[in-house]
Amino acid sequence: MKNITATILFIFVCVFVFAQEPVKPYPYHSEEVTFKNDEGGITLAGTLTLPEKEGVFPAVVLISGNGRQNRDEEFPGHKPFLVLSDYLTRSGIAVLRYDKRGVAASTGDYEAATTKDLSEDVSYAVKYLQTRKEIDRNKIGLIGHSEGGIIAPMVAGKEKNISFIVLLAGPGLPGDHVLLSQQMAIAKASGVAESDIQKIRELNEKAFSIVKNNTDPEVLKQRMTNYVSEISKGDPDKPEGMTEKEYVDLQVERILSPWIIYYLRYDPSKALEKVKCPVLALNGAKDLQVLPKENLTAIEEALKRGGNEDIAIKEISGLNHLFQECKTGLPNEYESIKQSFSPIAMDEILTWIKKQI
Repeated sequence: MKNITATILFIFVCVFVFAQEPVKPYPYHSEEVTFKNDEGGITLAGTLTLPEKEGVFPAVVLISGNGRQNRDEEFPGHKPFLVLSDYLTRSGIAVLRYDKRGVAASTGDYEAATTKDLSEDVSYAVKYLQTRKEIDRNKIGLIGHSEGGIIAPMVAGKEKNISFIVLLAGPGLPGDHVLLSQQMAIAKASGVAESDIQKIRELNEKAFSIVKNNTDPEVLKQRMTNYVSEISKGDPDKPEGMTEKEYVDLQVERILSPWIIYYLRYDPSKALEKVKCPVLALNGAKDLQVLPKENLTAIEEALKRGGNEDIAIKEISGLNHLFQECKTGLPNEYESIKQSFSPIAMDEILTWIKKQI
């Protein structure tokens, strides 16, 4: 009997700690919504959660990281934005989260979109919230994760009606630096030999330099094709049955996607300098994708250069890029972690937001 009781208690504790995904019925109002990006001719589909069906509430827009992300920022076994929106809504804050353009129920072409294009969708999300009678127009904030942490300052710098922004693992350094640092950190944490890490650095530095220094599309494509042809001769990763030209063309197409070109050339400090509203910037200490110390420092310095002193910066120990409590911080660990979003991080976010509203 004692062993059975202990087992039940163990299961209960595990469920309590790890089963973060909320189960219906929710103790708040949840509504499927759509709004339009009039300039782009795009319809964005999402979910608006309200603490109660009637009333007027502060609100946030959740902005997901890069990739084909739906409204929950879903990856196998996890829906971190669903978990975060549930937590905030239960605490009195309305939340709008939506599928990226061209993903799930939203229209548009995701593959052709740059970070700037996605920032325009966020501006229209804010405009939509301003039409809702349940939302306090003077208390609308943005919470951006990873790429969303680039987008939030872009929007806040030009939209003067943003009350606050929260940057979750948001880059503060230029895109080429962030991607190169990410590759080096992941390779090192994975046990790759130092000599091989340096080769990876040299190869990518050259590729990134070609993208940054050649703005003419035809010249860029030709120079990248020449470079990829040179470095991919005899590449063991080339799929069987694919010609050298087909393999090179495929690599060039991936490298020269609109998103990659824009990201490599983009310096987030320029937008950060224009942000005048309160800013909270958080990073996990074990983040290997957006390295915490250098990016948090860059964010703080850019904000202060622009005259913004209403800043809170924090590195949270033990958390990875997705704000999960982790062992290594490596991306191959994300799916196996039972936790979707650290309660410690969510509490930091909520406590700070409450001070702004």
